[in-house]
Amino acid sequence: MISRRKTRKVMVGGVAIGGDSQITVQSMISKPACDIQGCVEQAKALERAGCEILRTAIPDIGAVALIPKLKKAVNIPIVADIHFDYKLALEAAAAGADKIRINPGNIGDESRIKAVADECRRRGIPIRIGVNSGSLEREILAKYGRPNAEALRDSAMYHASLLERFDFDCIVLSLKSSDVLTMVRAYELVSEICDYPLHLGVTEAGTERTGLLKSAAGIGALLLRGIGDTIRISLTADPVREVEAGLELLCALGLRNDRATIVSCPTCGRTEIDLLKIAGEVEKRLANVKKPIKVAVMGCVVNGPGEAREADVGIAGGKGRVAIFKKGEIVRTVSEEAAVDELMKEIDSMLD
Repeated sequence: MISRRKTRKVMVGGVAIGGDSQITVQSMISKPACDIQGCVEQAKALERAGCEILRTAIPDIGAVALIPKLKKAVNIPIVADIHFDYKLALEAAAAGADKIRINPGNIGDESRIKAVADECRRRGIPIRIGVNSGSLEREILAKYGRPNAEALRDSAMYHASLLERFDFDCIVLSLKSSDVLTMVRAYELVSEICDYPLHLGVTEAGTERTGLLKSAAGIGALLLRGIGDTIRISLTADPVREVEAGLELLCALGLRNDRATIVSCPTCGRTEIDLLKIAGEVEKRLANVKKPIKVAVMGCVVNGPGEAREADVGIAGGKGRVAIFKKGEIVRTVSEEAAVDELMKEIDSMLD
């Protein structure tokens, strides 16, 4: 059991971040803000995939019109991502954004930060201070010579102190780097000196293949230590994959227990069925199962019921035949061609 770091609770619309609340999975719309219909359709797809907080870029005043369209289309909180122009934050708040994400380092002088804090306080909207290694203040970079973990910590805490000075403490922090070790250390450092909830992520992580690995390493390392209250796995890919990966990571760590999980063997010379095809089909069909059931897909009797005894249900291949088992006990055998359908029948009967 992972013992989580104690933080204050921040409400983003109807979704809680921090405190004793469930770790949430976030993503971001990747379509241009001017393509309102495309953004709405993507938002719906992300909500169906399990996204719990959705961010959208607001690059100009015209993009503010997207916020009410998204709020009408989906039932998850909408975060407005703001850079450079503090007036966009004010307009986004007025348009119904549930949270404002700003990088105070590029939003202007303190009077502009105060204006955003005042508007968000008035409307009960939290602010995420998004610090990353590519936009640190000159003074902090001069102090450390490079964008290291200490620099990220100092930048985040400086900007949090600014909001606190303006009587605003409904804050979420993120300290992202494309370097996994820097990212992990930065979150460790800031978790030692404040109780603000933390949004975890490896920024610019890469394509689906490399991004998944880097994100699992960085985010997973922190979650195992109880650090982190909401996550985004950033990928150069369909953002639906970000959500799927985030949920899978939380399930793998035992931090979520609200969906099916699959275990499958890596295959070897004993495998006599098309296990790759079968496992892929089972995983696809389990995507919409929202109950904590563990399903095993094993290639042979050696890796079958015995090694997968902890699974609720599973299959193990033989020569043209597949054994279906529950809790390690074989209940019947079927043909390879019928294996997936018969397995799903067993699962459906367990979910009724």
